Amino acid sequence: MQFFQLITHFIYGTLALWQTLIQGKPNIHNVLTQETDEFIEKVIADWNSPGGIAVAFVRKDDQGRWNIETKGYGRANLGGAKITENTLFAIGSNSKLFTALAVGLLIHNETLSPRLSWNTKVASVIPSWELMDPIATKQATILDIMSHRTGLPRHDFSVKSFDNITDVIKKLKFHRPSAEFRDVWQYNNHMYTILSYLPSVSLQHVTPLERYVKEHILVPLGMYSTTYSRDGLNATGQFVEGTIRQGVNISENPFGNGTVRSIPFDWLDSWGEVGDLYSGAGGVFSTAADIAIWLQTLLLGGINPSTNRSVIPVDVIEKVSAGVTVENGKSAFPELSPTVYGGGQARGTYRGYEIIEHNGLVAGFNTLIARLPFPNLGVAVLSNDHTYGGFITEIIKYRLLDEALGLKRVDWNGRYKAGIKAPNEVKRPIDPSPPPVDFSALAGTYNNHSYGKIELCLVSNNTSLSGACQALLSKAPRVLPGGVELEIPTFLGEFNGMGMMYISISHFDGSLFNVTGLNSIATRDQAEPYWVFKYPTPSNIYAEFAVDDPDFGFGLTGIWGPGRGVLSPRGDTVRERAEVWFDKIL
Repeated sequence: MQFFQLITHFIYGTLALWQTLIQGKPNIHNVLTQETDEFIEKVIADWNSPGGIAVAFVRKDDQGRWNIETKGYGRANLGGAKITENTLFAIGSNSKLFTALAVGLLIHNETLSPRLSWNTKVASVIPSWELMDPIATKQATILDIMSHRTGLPRHDFSVKSFDNITDVIKKLKFHRPSAEFRDVWQYNNHMYTILSYLPSVSLQHVTPLERYVKEHILVPLGMYSTTYSRDGLNATGQFVEGTIRQGVNISENPFGNGTVRSIPFDWLDSWGEVGDLYSGAGGVFSTAADIAIWLQTLLLGGINPSTNRSVIPVDVIEKVSAGVTVENGKSAFPELSPTVYGGGQARGTYRGYEIIEHNGLVAGFNTLIARLPFPNLGVAVLSNDHTYGGFITEIIKYRLLDEALGLKRVDWNGRYKAGIKAPNEVKRPIDPSPPPVDFSALAGTYNNHSYGKIELCLVSNNTSLSGACQALLSKAPRVLPGGVELEIPTFLGEFNGMGMMYISISHFDGSLFNVTGLNSIATRDQAEPYWVFKYPTPSNIYAEFAVDDPDFGFGLTGIWGPGRGVLSPRGDTVRERAEVWFDKIL
């Protein structure tokens, strides 16, 4: 019997080798040609990018043979190191697909008790789940939160640097919804934080998402460079630096140099294998070489392209790739279609070809991963340019698709460049009205149950300051150089939010104030130890103060991040029309 098995294995192995030799190379032309290389380098130069990109392109011919191309262009860091196919990028929200597929694997797990399904109510799995809308609390399913139709806008800035997953869950009931349940698509990172919690609460042996994805997806596919681990990034030395241009005058020259800065991940030194809070929504790091494997796997319906073994059930991939919610009911260009959203995937068409894709943005990085299922091709473009990387990745994606599909080229580079304009900025009145009370009366401590406590310190007030305000204003010139307005009555407070470490509230007119988030970024230069990353620029967030009891406080507008066409609240009082309301407590 053993002899027969050996002979059988030998015969099949020989046949497989012979078939490979007969098939030879795939009958597909490369898209990363010298001409394409020159185009990509030109795009990087046209947008004056301080960084670069990595590209992965895969295509299967009608004989089942793959053509795989991966390449790096431009700078990995300000020191001039080159990007390669093995350079690690933060892929941002392209991490969401890993989370959605992990949930799909849990749904396929017949040993779970109770079993999960796409229609499982979130409240039945996570008892502490509660939203402000009681209908959404009771009815929201895994499919609802995966496809962004809970009625909640983003509320990204409610997350604090010291929060964990359970903190996020507890805060949800204090987030004001901006739409009815299942009424409209509204992107919400917190929902993927909730999804990332399911492996821990569903499995008998508590398993964090990061380890579950590693054991059930990454290792079985041979994606050994892809990781959630910050320790692993530091060990490889292959991690690319995020870059941004500071101080560019967009009105004069939107592609000006400004001051080029690097954006490090503040948590790199403290995060290990488990990233916890951020993993589900945007915690994955990967390379062009690994993303090529990922694209092949998705196009093959979950099969490892090297071993031909099924790693992810095909129905799971089909489920998360199918549209549930209308993401965009109107296309931006004639070559595109409206799009629908499933789980970490948007679906539409490009020039008549169905395309399934997603982009990703975290501080310093823009990424895009797309696949066209019927021509059996996929493309990924990874950028370390925070400012314009989102445009650069789109331009290169479309050029490579036009090349691969044999279509007449569209000048996407010219289109996107022509669309860059200075945002409209409302100037402060020359003679603004003062607020109804003295500025010093507005100073103090305010609270929102989700966004937390914040003490507003009047910058120009040198008397009657609390100890905390004295300490903050004393260190501000060093840690927030040029970040605090001195000529306009301004309040400064420590916000401790992700993407908003400090908050500056500067008087505009009457009870209205402009709001800017300030992030203090450390450098390696003793002469200039910090620089300030402002968000947004110019400010489209404003605060409105109310000084009548019991409504002494302020409301923020422009901060919650609603879906397309969703308006801010309306009302007769400041509290009613605020997206986020803070009560004054001290």
